Amino acid sequence: MATKTPSDTDTAGCPAGTDHDREVPELDLLSPLAVRGVTFRNRIVMSPMCQYSSDDGLANDWHLVHLGSRAVGGVGLVVVEATAVTAEGRITPKDMGIWGDQHVEPLARVARFVHSQGAIAGIQLAHAGRKASCQPPWLDGAVLPPGAGGWPVVGPSPVPFHDGDPAPRALDAAGIDAVVAAFEAAARRALAAGFRVIEVHAAHGYLLHEFLSPLSNLRTDEYGGSLENRRRLTLRVAGRVREAVPADLPVFVRISATDWVEGGWDVEQSVELSRRLRELGVDLIDVSSGALTPKARIPVGTGYQVPFARRIRHEAGVMTGAVGLITEPGYADGLVTGGDADLVFVGRELLREPYWALKAQHELGQEPSWPKPYGYAVRRRAK
Repeated sequence: MATKTPSDTDTAGCPAGTDHDREVPELDLLSPLAVRGVTFRNRIVMSPMCQYSSDDGLANDWHLVHLGSRAVGGVGLVVVEATAVTAEGRITPKDMGIWGDQHVEPLARVARFVHSQGAIAGIQLAHAGRKASCQPPWLDGAVLPPGAGGWPVVGPSPVPFHDGDPAPRALDAAGIDAVVAAFEAAARRALAAGFRVIEVHAAHGYLLHEFLSPLSNLRTDEYGGSLENRRRLTLRVAGRVREAVPADLPVFVRISATDWVEGGWDVEQSVELSRRLRELGVDLIDVSSGALTPKARIPVGTGYQVPFARRIRHEAGVMTGAVGLITEPGYADGLVTGGDADLVFVGRELLREPYWALKAQHELGQEPSWPKPYGYAVRRRAK
């Protein structure tokens, strides 16, 4: 029997230039990703970033231009900022909201435009918990008391975020049930608005993260103490959202992989939580970190959260997104090709450069896919 040579085998390791290589695109930052019935044109995500620019939670022209320009700029997925599932769940009075049917059509306008530009529109559903009722960050982010336009805040336990802040009201069983119902109702409104990815916000010290962390959750009932109990609310919310979302659309969950504080929430617990979320049908874990306590010392630097995304991806067996000071296309590409993450979430760099995804195409050897109204003027033409 003749021995097969590399050129006539169809197993892994085919040399470049074979039919196999032409039929199966290389896995990299610019390759498409299919999740359930949704295909992202590349692995670049506009991370959800609060704009603090809404009135009564309503999306407006700012949001249309802000989010739409990044879709025009070539990203694969545009995620709307943390969108409050209840009025009391807003970080500031100017937060985006989805607690009422009046919010659906203004958001639908954004989703329609994003889809018209070839990107996928997603939305992050959130409840700020004890970090609610504050000023926008450019007004120092201080707590707003009820007499100055603020409202009483809630949490798992009467433990404030900053020493000296008013203590949150600990949610009782009925209050917890109402939070779960609010997330489900918000997911249904998001679907009515046309969003094709729903992300649950369980990170950055907001309500679900507050229940997860033993630093903020001092409860002694079924929602406190053990890991099983502390993760109960997040699992309930994720499960109800997954049930509300059609089987062909993805559900993501953003988590803080660690509190960066001894005795707090950590990556080992994050792996266990991610396994359970995967079992519930969550498709991707968007891996961030921190923001539960102002006392954390975080070693911020390029890709400082990437090891968490890689560990969760490999140990929990679920797709992950990497986020945090990812600014260079070559570095972002290496995260995908190296198996660290399936999607790369870009935040502040996309604020500085709305066309970052087109820059990535150029730097990674592709002809940038400029929108037609721009492309005729900027695309290189053969002489």
